[in-house]
Amino acid sequence: MPMYEYEILDAKGNPTGKTFEVFQSMKDAAFKKHPQTGEPVRRAIQLPNIAGKWSDMKGKSALSNKNLERLGFTKYERRGEGYMERVAGNEGPKSISADD
Repeated sequence: MPMYEYEILDAKGNPTGKTFEVFQSMKDAAFKKHPQTGEPVRRAIQLPNIAGKWSDMKGKSALSNKNLERLGFTKYERRGEGYMERVAGNEGPKSISADD
C-alpha cells in the first residue's frame, strides 16, 4: 500500500502548512476530512520515488564488490585492528597490515 500525504485546509480551502501521512490502498477514495479531527483536507501531490541511475536506491549495488572490480577498482575491508584485506580488484597487495 502506498503512503499518501494530505494537507490540512482552512475554512476557505487554503492549505495551512500542516500535513499528515497515511497508508492507504490505491483503490480507496481520497480523504475529504481528517480522520481524527474532521478538518478539511486534500491529498498533496508528491514526486514519485523512482530508482534512477544516481538514486540512493541504486547506490548500494553500484558500490558492490563485484561492480567495483568490474570497473577496475580495488577495495579493502578492515579485518582486524590494523589489518585490511583486499575484497575486490586484482591490483595491490592481498592484505595491508600496520605491522608491515
